[in-house]
Amino acid sequence: MMTSPTHTRRAPTRLQRWLPFLGWLPQQTSRSLRGDAIAGLTGAVLVVPQGVAYALLAGLPPQYGLYTAMVPAVLAALFGSSRQMISGPTAALSIALFATLQPFAEAGSGDFIILALTLTFLAGLFQLLLGLARLGALVNLVSHSVVMGFTAGAALIIAISQLPHALGLVFEERVGVLELWPRLGDVRFDAVLIAGFTIAACLAFQRWLPRWPGMLLVLVAASLLAVGLDPQHAVIPRIAAVPAGLPPLSMPDFSPDSLRSLVPGAIALGLLGLVEATAIARAFALRAGERLNSNQEFIGQGLSNIGGAFFSGYVSSGSFTRSGLNASAGAGSPLAAVLSALFLVPIMLLAAPLLHHVPMPAMAGMLLLVAARLVDRKGIREALFTSRSETAVLHITFFSTLLLALEFAIYFGVLASLVLYLRRTTRPPVVECMLSAAPLEIQQALEEPSCNVVRIDGSLFFGACDSVAQRLERCDQPNLVILAAGINFIDLSGIHLLRHQARRCHGRGGKLYLVWTKPGVMARLQRAHLVDGDDCHGRPVTIGI
Repeated sequence: MMTSPTHTRRAPTRLQRWLPFLGWLPQQTSRSLRGDAIAGLTGAVLVVPQGVAYALLAGLPPQYGLYTAMVPAVLAALFGSSRQMISGPTAALSIALFATLQPFAEAGSGDFIILALTLTFLAGLFQLLLGLARLGALVNLVSHSVVMGFTAGAALIIAISQLPHALGLVFEERVGVLELWPRLGDVRFDAVLIAGFTIAACLAFQRWLPRWPGMLLVLVAASLLAVGLDPQHAVIPRIAAVPAGLPPLSMPDFSPDSLRSLVPGAIALGLLGLVEATAIARAFALRAGERLNSNQEFIGQGLSNIGGAFFSGYVSSGSFTRSGLNASAGAGSPLAAVLSALFLVPIMLLAAPLLHHVPMPAMAGMLLLVAARLVDRKGIREALFTSRSETAVLHITFFSTLLLALEFAIYFGVLASLVLYLRRTTRPPVVECMLSAAPLEIQQALEEPSCNVVRIDGSLFFGACDSVAQRLERCDQPNLVILAAGINFIDLSGIHLLRHQARRCHGRGGKLYLVWTKPGVMARLQRAHLVDGDDCHGRPVTIGI
């Protein structure tokens, strides 16, 4: 079958490894450019309400969400590996940034903004260093259960934080459910009506008109409804005024005190951002039959956040919503993400002054929907019914998100995953089998059935030897047959264990047999002078003492 020129993939040159856009930019045609332009315009319209909502979620002025969808999105597209993913503000990173900076400064203040820029720079630097060090596989340490638990906890935090706005209640500080309960008698009908209308209308667009810019149209309709209920802007609060213009230059705070206090949170946010971006990019790469370069994606995300910190952007990552819309709209290359950021400039110049009329209850209703979509119900249900260990990791991360600082919730989840993994690997199953399970040669070599047959389903390394030794000590027959097909690796501690078991069998007048030993394990046993023959054809061998 012939391959079209636009889909031909050549090996990247040395220059293209550092400047990935040199690989796809010269391949643009008039047809692909048209598809990328349409997809870019669609994404630019979608990001306006999303950017404003996520910025408010992060405790920042609304324009910072739009700034984050400009320069960071361009850098991630030019230097990343994914051809269809779009970067920008995300819900999980927005709430994580707010939770990280809340102890240090008041949300929305000048100090808060500077700390957000500093945190963004540090997170980007961490991501860039991981990419340059070729540590793309590090993201695999964050299991899917950790991500599900974190996002579910973040979704609950988002919902609680937005309930006062949706109910028309005013609090001087952020509140929890306990503070909301005594104030339910003060709920305003007009705020509930606007929030309910926003939720219902967004769901309707999602169900029947998914390709339409539903969020933007709903915000326009909600603003008109608010004007009808409150023409003087005296009762229903609106979002702060959004200045029209390009992202202004900004400077993070590089003082030692700020850097020292923000490094732990920056590492956690950088890791979370990489998990989001890599998961999204991998999904689209598999769908398109392409190969994802995780290290290059790390570099792209790192440069995106470093550059964004100097152009009034906060921590960004891949957006599943905008990336999905980008792909469905016909995007064929990262140029769609670049054009989306460029189209956002005139949209912001024209539409930014109008955002002042958007009511806060409408934004709260939209964020409540965002929170609901963050929860992976199918994945959580699957974890609960299929794996106790994954369920434990999910619960640990979820409750850590609610009770601790969000960056520590990620650390706790990763640590719990590693602990449970080590627990499984250090306690490999040692299953007692019938003598009939052993090969015929072994059965014929034994004159009487004074034999124990066990199967070890795991590697014999230093961490597992104690558990395996305790199980083997229960074998009381002179002869011991170990079915070794499940032993993939053996280290010096495992060799010492086999030698000790061979001596125990010899002291009882029997022998230790190994059956179905893998070539790599057999080679190591031969170098340790425990065996003389080979087991390449599945023949049983006797372990010497």
